[in-house]
Amino acid sequence: MELLAPAGNLEKLKYAYLYGADAAYIGISSFSLRSRAENFSGDQWREIARIKGRKKLYGAINIFFHNDDLRQLEENREYLSLYPLDAIIVSDLGAYTLLRRLFPEQRFHLSTQANCINREAARLYYDLGFSRVILGRETSLSEIREIKDTVPELELEAFVHGAMCLAYSGRCFLSSYMAGRSANQGDCTHSCRWNYRVLEEKQRPGEYYPVLENPEEGYTTILSSKDLCMFDHIEELRRAGLDSVKIEGRMKSLYYTAVVTRSYRKALDTLGERDNADGAELDAYRQELYKVSRREFSTGFYFGLRDADQTTSLSYHRRYQFLGTLGPMLANGRYQLDVKNQIRSGQEIEYIGPDILFRKDRHFKLYDEEGRAVEKADHGRSYSIETSVPVEEGYILRQKTERSTEPA
Repeated sequence: MELLAPAGNLEKLKYAYLYGADAAYIGISSFSLRSRAENFSGDQWREIARIKGRKKLYGAINIFFHNDDLRQLEENREYLSLYPLDAIIVSDLGAYTLLRRLFPEQRFHLSTQANCINREAARLYYDLGFSRVILGRETSLSEIREIKDTVPELELEAFVHGAMCLAYSGRCFLSSYMAGRSANQGDCTHSCRWNYRVLEEKQRPGEYYPVLENPEEGYTTILSSKDLCMFDHIEELRRAGLDSVKIEGRMKSLYYTAVVTRSYRKALDTLGERDNADGAELDAYRQELYKVSRREFSTGFYFGLRDADQTTSLSYHRRYQFLGTLGPMLANGRYQLDVKNQIRSGQEIEYIGPDILFRKDRHFKLYDEEGRAVEKADHGRSYSIETSVPVEEGYILRQKTERSTEPA
């Protein structure tokens, strides 16, 4: 199966591929359902082509289009053609019709927003010219198998990790209603993650529903779904007929992209070899999924509704803080350092890499851009780091925090 990772900007795209993705998906500015992600615009297509190499790249043009959006899409034909896309992800059939006319040789993937969850819909989309369907998140394993048996020529893709949505396949109006920002136009405020104190129905004023899950603090997160994690069930997904497993999170950090992609790479690489695989090593990569900012994990709708219907009463967990990344080697043992959060000499940090789980280091040295030793490095300035353990360009720095907090 293909491992498909999110990329919200150029740096995340680079790390998605570096840490094991076969393919990545990006948003095209103004036409993506994650408009708050950085997405891609300007002449970034040149750098995208360089980073991509022979890997696969899919572009999301998956908002729900109004007439003016269609006109804008047609006006941007030449610009869109510059992107080295192997497929376009689209949900709106009007936009799909226009895009097929503009790009007749292009492959198209049906977005999960189109709510395809049954065999007849899948057959129809295949007959319309889609080469792949990204299934609605409400699809069970048994339904996936039936869809694949019905339309074996159609590629099937599904999410295996990341945030879930309260609304049906993400088609939600809560954000638009509460904050004037439409989720279906790519501007979701994630209102379902907010904390609520009371729930009152308009026709029954003064009658409050008992929604308090945390009576000590007096609020509920009854609308907030658990996160999806199918790390332990990759074999079941393969047997069901999936061609591509997808990680959610274009708006999440480079650290999230790298760690989650790397863990699922390990899970995929040991498929069919579980009896001979190093169980301790596989478990270590499973534990890495708990070292990124996350909510409680679930298996979503794959095994029925019971797990999917459970909301989480907890906020984000974050046991590790993302500190930065290593750039090119400047001298023997010294590397350029891109600082994301403050680093202090003497603290214990960890380096993670595409092929190493982690290495600890307490005896590193920090230098400013003039080459002078410093006690701390802050985001926004140039630094280098001299390590006491073997590292390589592209490694990521983190520090254990054991805190539970909202994500940065």
